[in-house]
Amino acid sequence: MTRTRRFTPEELEAARDRVVPDVAEGGLAVLFCGINPGLMTAATGHHFARPGNRFWPVLHLSGFTPRLLRPDEQDELLAYGLGITNVAARPTARADELSREEYVEGGRILTEKVRRLKPRWLAVVGVTAYRTAFGEPKAAIGPQERTVGTTRIWALPNPSGLNAHWTAETMAEEYARLREAAGLPPAAATADPPR
Repeated sequence: MTRTRRFTPEELEAARDRVVPDVAEGGLAVLFCGINPGLMTAATGHHFARPGNRFWPVLHLSGFTPRLLRPDEQDELLAYGLGITNVAARPTARADELSREEYVEGGRILTEKVRRLKPRWLAVVGVTAYRTAFGEPKAAIGPQERTVGTTRIWALPNPSGLNAHWTAETMAEEYARLREAAGLPPAAATADPPR
């Protein structure tokens, strides 16, 4: 097992100027959308890289991946019809450092990206981010009425370790509902990637 490299506070601060590329291509089953890159993600170049973030364990527990992937294995998601992007591109230590304007502009850019890539589902990881970016203040966790072209939208719980309202297990149940809606079988039941 690869250990997460420890970064100094100075190295993390220096990562605020980095751009973290999407893991995406056209026609995905699900494009997961984080809020914005954290400083650990920016420092490593790997999405959801902070050790306390539960995205990777929840993805596995929900049946999207046949094994627990590490952040540095993020490109393997494409073989399963999955990808990752963000609402806002600017790396921060905490999502609450983003302005409302950054969320709204991020929602506009994300809409253009989704129109171009045409995933079956856009899964926004964090209902508050979805509400602000898409101007839907009453949105709840689950499938949304709004679509982007033919792409359906699902608001998922934020896997950040700071989200104490959801356990990894209860998050995995919601993520599994999305997996089923996307028509993907549990990954553990297949030996090879479904694509």
